[in-house]
Amino acid sequence: MPYFDVASAAPLHPVARQALLAALDEGWADPARLYREGRRARLLLDAARETAAEAVGCRPDELVFTSSGTRAVHAGIAGALAGRRRVGGHVVVSAVEHSSVLHAAESHTRTGGEVTEVGVSRTGAVERGAFAAALRGDTALAALQSANHEVGTVQPVAEVAEACRAAGVPLLVDAAQSLLWGPVEGDWSLLAASAHKWGGPAGVGLLVVRKGTRFAPTGPADERENGRSPGFENLPAIVAAAASLRAARADAVARAGELRALTERLRERVPLLVPRTEVVGEPERRLPHLLTFSCLYVDGESVLSALDRAGFSVSSGSSCTSSALTPSHVLRAMGVLSEGNVRVSLPLDVRAEDVDRFLEVLPGVVAGVREQLGAPMDEEPPAVPSPAPLVVDTLGKRCPIPVIELAKVFPRVPVGATVTVLSDDEAAALDIPAWCEMRGQEYVGREGTAYRVRKTGPGA
Repeated sequence: MPYFDVASAAPLHPVARQALLAALDEGWADPARLYREGRRARLLLDAARETAAEAVGCRPDELVFTSSGTRAVHAGIAGALAGRRRVGGHVVVSAVEHSSVLHAAESHTRTGGEVTEVGVSRTGAVERGAFAAALRGDTALAALQSANHEVGTVQPVAEVAEACRAAGVPLLVDAAQSLLWGPVEGDWSLLAASAHKWGGPAGVGLLVVRKGTRFAPTGPADERENGRSPGFENLPAIVAAAASLRAARADAVARAGELRALTERLRERVPLLVPRTEVVGEPERRLPHLLTFSCLYVDGESVLSALDRAGFSVSSGSSCTSSALTPSHVLRAMGVLSEGNVRVSLPLDVRAEDVDRFLEVLPGVVAGVREQLGAPMDEEPPAVPSPAPLVVDTLGKRCPIPVIELAKVFPRVPVGATVTVLSDDEAAALDIPAWCEMRGQEYVGREGTAYRVRKTGPGA
């Protein structure tokens, strides 16, 4: 069964498995002890730190191991803010950061801090000037991911780091999605990453604090990992994480061209094979293995379940796959369709024939879901004029029903007339404007639960 969701978690790399088993026998002792077993454990820990630091591009004494990538992000943000508390309590983040960053920022506001979210383009990219403009004299920390976890857009970290350095603000980079592909460029100050993203074992994260960065660990003091990651080190997992990072990086460099070609095939073929579909994210500055597209008139959960039954494991940022039934914050910030969102992230050992079979299966899957939901056919029927203004009541109905009902009545609307869609689903605030963008119609605006769309030409 093809697994196309390494952006969530990559399968354990063979080198990680070998290193983990070996370290279980050799690295069980306390590396802080001076007897033979402790010294042996310390050698393993030091070697792992040097290997990871070389891959990151930092000094070994700047890197500590944490219990997860999320823990690395939280510790990095908290420590940087504590170290610069005299500067102020203002934080700048992009609107598409991983939830671990946004949750930490939200927690900061609850204790009196202030957070500015910098918006992104429709491709998910931050603009250097906009980020620089958000920096202030009381800005204690800025955070920017190296590459987006949902759409694969690579951010201009080096340019933003330069602006932060000029303003005297440290920049924390969440490198969870990109570290497999190489070191993060630029003069950043802090970096966080997670081993299970590159084929290491879960439960290991990296936190890098470059020399000269003011940093004050929070919480009770602890003598391990420079006081920045308390608790006994999971040495076998750490050894496996470092070994697999080096091995997986070599594999990634060797296969990057093939993976980019495969995702480019998906980028070109999916919109041709599946009508009313948009590929989202930056087309050029992107990760080589990740692609996201959104299909009109379907919900992500149904598409993912059907693909799973067909033998494919993929992910989604669709509002209908969230426990809270709210749109993905990344897709919302980009202003693209949230319904029917599919993320494909290919493993390093992916076979071209599996990608081709995915392209064979996908059209039937989407067509089947659209039929079940009563979505309009691709061909627009002859227009039958309807009294204007026309109101479509979808109150109490969830995605993608409001957009489906809008599309059903639209052929009956004369050019220049408007349709009002009544919807109390939060996703409608994103999906109705996105439908207008995809179908070449005019989104007039919203008043409460009423969304107005003006017909400017044919489209359904």
